[in-house]
Amino acid sequence: MILVNLDVMMARRKISLNELSDRVGITLANLSILKNNRAKAIRFSTLDAICRALDCQPSDILEFIPDEEE
Repeated sequence: MILVNLDVMMARRKISLNELSDRVGITLANLSILKNNRAKAIRFSTLDAICRALDCQPSDILEFIPDEEE
C-alpha cells in the first residue's frame, strides 16, 4: 500500500492546508483527501505542484508499505 505523508511534510514546513491549497491551486477537499490517505490516485502534475510548494521530493510524501501476507 502507498501511504501519503502529506501532513508530516506540511508540519515540517509549517504550512497550513489553506496555504498549501492556495500555493498549489488544488481545492481544500482534494488536499484533505490526500492528507487523510483516502486518495485512490494522484496526478503527476499535482505531485509536482505539491513538491514545489513544500520544497521536497516525492519520496518525502509517498511511502510504500508492503501488504502483510497471511
